[in-house]
Amino acid sequence: MNYRLGRAATLLTFCIAAFSVSGCYDLFGDDVQDEANADPNATGENSPPTISGNPPPAVNVGDTYSFTPSADDPEGDPLSFSIENQPNWLEFDPSTGNLTGVATLGNEGRYEGIMINASDGDKTSSLGPFAIEITQVALGSATLSWTPPTENTDGSPLMDLSAYKIYWGTTQGVYVNSVRIDNPGISTYVVENLVPNTYYFVATSINGAGEESSYSNVAMKIVNSM
Repeated sequence: MNYRLGRAATLLTFCIAAFSVSGCYDLFGDDVQDEANADPNATGENSPPTISGNPPPAVNVGDTYSFTPSADDPEGDPLSFSIENQPNWLEFDPSTGNLTGVATLGNEGRYEGIMINASDGDKTSSLGPFAIEITQVALGSATLSWTPPTENTDGSPLMDLSAYKIYWGTTQGVYVNSVRIDNPGISTYVVENLVPNTYYFVATSINGAGEESSYSNVAMKIVNSM
């Protein structure tokens, strides 16, 4: 399928292959609390915090892993978090307990014995241990091709075309990846190492003064697992 840019300075065409206390009363009418249902906090003893959650057990190479436990303290004390056996490809936030990161090539394998701890400064509760397994999936590609632009936006001839820039990402309008092509004679580029997902591509042209055009129209490709 062909995609034509909507800007005169970038007349590119893409072809993508592509949680009640109960009680009783004594004879004098005083409220006497049932000891079996007594509030443990009434004794002044500090209760440990609670922490729970279901960490994702696996993630594919190229995908984002993210997990934040649910935690609370019976007395309402502020909590801090710590982690044991943290995988080196993940980042940990001690203020929230969030564990996040992107698995890349070379991270494949099983990471075991991970524990997240919640502390109120006195007592600690733990979630885990749990494991995360990273698996590699077949990678795909997208072939982009275009017709070099010949005019500026004002209609004048484009005499100093210098480069192109290709942008792409998995959310339309958010392009976190890019590559610059400094040879204006090139009209085809292959974006490789794409994990299964839906990708959106746009392009710009750049003149000799380094001025970059606005984005082209959006081209899309779905990369399936193989």
